[in-house]
Amino acid sequence: MAQKVVTTYVDDLTGEESSEIATHSILIDGAGVEIDLTDENYEKLLELLNPYLQADGARRIRGGSKAKGKSKAASGGKDDSSAIRAWAKANGFEVSDRGRVPSNVREAFENAR
Repeated sequence: MAQKVVTTYVDDLTGEESSEIATHSILIDGAGVEIDLTDENYEKLLELLNPYLQADGARRIRGGSKAKGKSKAASGGKDDSSAIRAWAKANGFEVSDRGRVPSNVREAFENAR
């Protein structure tokens, strides 16, 4: 017996189906979400957030949780890869949506923090 599995990617904002959907991690005040967006909607999100992220007093932080212990992002877990992919795409790197993140991209991400 043959089996065929079909995966449908849907933009969380519009409900639009597309093969060009990527998952992005967002962390605010220690609470995080993952959202699946087309490149167009992700660019719109970055455009909306950019004035806040580029403000004179804005500072990059390491880790994401105010709780004690390491978060997944700080410990190199799956969320770390998602955050690196989001950063890499926003900064002109070409990275796949799945698989291992190249070491040069991880290094650039760490150096930018």
